[in-house]
Amino acid sequence: MIDGSMLKTRILIIGSNGMLGQRLTNYFSASSNVELLCTSQEENSFIEDVEYKPLDITNKQRVKDIVLDFFPDFVINAAAFTNVDKSESERELTWKVNVNGVENIALYSWTIDAHLIHISTDYIFDGKNGPYSEVDKPSPINYYGRSKLASENSIRTSGVRFTILRSNVLYGPAKFGRPDFVKWVVESLSSHKEIRIVKDQYNNPTFIDDICFAISKIIEYKKEGIYNIAGPEILSRLEFTNRIADYFMLDKSLIKSIVTEELKQPAPRPLKSGLITLKAETELGYKPTSITDSFAIIKKYLNL
Repeated sequence: MIDGSMLKTRILIIGSNGMLGQRLTNYFSASSNVELLCTSQEENSFIEDVEYKPLDITNKQRVKDIVLDFFPDFVINAAAFTNVDKSESERELTWKVNVNGVENIALYSWTIDAHLIHISTDYIFDGKNGPYSEVDKPSPINYYGRSKLASENSIRTSGVRFTILRSNVLYGPAKFGRPDFVKWVVESLSSHKEIRIVKDQYNNPTFIDDICFAISKIIEYKKEGIYNIAGPEILSRLEFTNRIADYFMLDKSLIKSIVTEELKQPAPRPLKSGLITLKAETELGYKPTSITDSFAIIKKYLNL
């Protein structure tokens, strides 16, 4: 007779080579109660000593093969086309990844009754009246936001058991890939480069370790629905940059204040955004890490 308590939770991470994916891989690979499979678009895993298979989520047959072969209890989708400006010019690719790819994941998660945990964004809102709660009406103002809202809707209508996590301005200690905002600011100012930072975009930047914690609680409590997972403080991008410079003792005179319009970006940006996390705090015991504590973790992990 099999002792049910000895069975491990089978978790499939999609997008494991991304910034959040790397941290999720570190988090769950350290658990003795988890059987983990990591997948990403690249041929090899950025993190060693984990079970890994390459996966292009737009390849329906490949998604089917991996999901049905591994038979996960939970599927965490951290894969997306996230280049906001390129989304305007590469709309077909954006939709293929962010919508069709998610439809593939939802279909085969539903097929085996796996619980799908999907990462979404505050860019589904127009940024006129933030911060936003889970019940506020989405109204995206750029193509990236529209594609992410469409992916949410495809999950909600697929019949799959799901949890959608909305977040904004992710940052944290990821060793591989392009630098997050904090690392970019530190590296730029350390190299005595002048940086132009907008003073009119407001969010509550999200420490990626907090998302890992929230996902672990969703798995533990089997929570379904939509949750906002974000940082403890709503501040402008300029204020956030100054906080980074203060903590890492860098030259703030290199930080030039501008407004978003001056950047002349292809995609319009939500300005007054941010996410209210009361639901996650109440139902998941979510407590966002303070900005100072998050910087300390990043400094130690990346030797900054």
